[in-house]
Amino acid sequence: MAVQSVDRSVSERIRRGWWHAAAWTLLGLVLSAVAAVPGFLVPERVATEAAFRHARPCAADLVESGTGMSCLRTVRGTVLSAGIAKSGRTKVFRVRLRPPVPAPADQSMDLDAHGDLSELIRPGERVNVTTWRGDVVAVSQDGVREQLPGLPDEAPTVFTGAALAAAWPAALAFVAAFGSARRARCLATGRPVVPRVPFNGVKFVAVVAVPLFAAFCGGHFWDLWTAVVMTVVIWGLIAVPATILALRWDREPSSTPPPAVAPAPRSA
Repeated sequence: MAVQSVDRSVSERIRRGWWHAAAWTLLGLVLSAVAAVPGFLVPERVATEAAFRHARPCAADLVESGTGMSCLRTVRGTVLSAGIAKSGRTKVFRVRLRPPVPAPADQSMDLDAHGDLSELIRPGERVNVTTWRGDVVAVSQDGVREQLPGLPDEAPTVFTGAALAAAWPAALAFVAAFGSARRARCLATGRPVVPRVPFNGVKFVAVVAVPLFAAFCGGHFWDLWTAVVMTVVIWGLIAVPATILALRWDREPSSTPPPAVAPAPRSA
C-alpha cells in the first residue's frame, strides 16, 4: 500500500510538471506577441523622431495658410487664462489662449508648475506657441522657452522599453517551461530533481522596471537608433546578469524522489 501511495504521488507530480510546462509555454507565446506590437512600431517612431529633429520653421506663406505641418509653425496669441491646475495627481501650470487661434494652439497647454514660464505668463500677455504635425511642442515668452512633455523624440525609447518589458518575462516564461519539463522528466526516470528558482512579486517588478529605466536613460542621453540600441544595451547589462545570479543562487532546497520501499523479509 505504501509503495502504491508513493507511485501515485510521483505520477501526480510528473503530470503537474508537464501541465506547468504547457502553461509557461503559453504565457511565453502571449508575452512574445505583446512584445512584438511595440517592437514593430519602433522603426516608424525613429523616422518620426528624425523628421521632428530636422524640422525647420515654416515659411511665412505656410504659416498663414495653415499648411506644411511637417515644419515648425509658430502661433502668437493672447493668454486667456493661466494658473496652477490638477492633472491627475500632479500639479501643472495650465495656459489657454484667447480665441480665435488655429489648432492645436486652441487647446489648453500644461506646462511645468515650477518652471520659469509659470512665473512669467499672466492673462492678457502675448506668448508664442510652436506646433508640429498638429501637436504643441513648445511655449515661449520673452526669450524663455519650455518644451512640452511627450515630444516625438521620446517615443522610440518608450516603445523599446515597452517591448523589452514584455520580451524579458516571455524569455523567463520559456525558461520556466523548460525547467518544469526537465523536472517532470527527472521524476519519471528517477533522477535527482533540479531545484527551482522562486519567482515572487519583487522580481516581477524588477523585470518590468529595468527596461523602462533603460528607456528613460536612452531617451535622455541619445537620439534616433543610438537611443534604441543603448536602451537594449543598458537593459542587457542590468537584467541579464541579475537573472543569471538569481538562477544560480536563489534556489529552493533540492529534492529527490522518495526511495523505493524495500519489501518486508519473509518470516521463516
